[in-house]
Amino acid sequence: MLRDKDKYVIWPAYIDKGNSRSDGRVIPRKISVTSPELKEIVQAAKELGLNPKVERDKAYPKSWWKVSGRVLVDKKGVKSGIVREIARKIGEMRG
Repeated sequence: MLRDKDKYVIWPAYIDKGNSRSDGRVIPRKISVTSPELKEIVQAAKELGLNPKVERDKAYPKSWWKVSGRVLVDKKGVKSGIVREIARKIGEMRG
């Protein structure tokens, strides 16, 4: 299935504190979260009004053997900013 052109793909690897930049993390480690789950990303995206859509059967290309799933969110700004906001929101939800 082709993905929507008006959506960004958010992989859990983008915000995982355990990943290095070369492993796929795209935000600074200090705002990253440990082992983010799809449901947390979806909840954070909902709270940010990004209309999330889950695709559970997808694997991040750099770790193709591990099916982690991904979340599609509306393009409402710069992708790096959206990823940062999702990570911050998950941090707030975890307390």
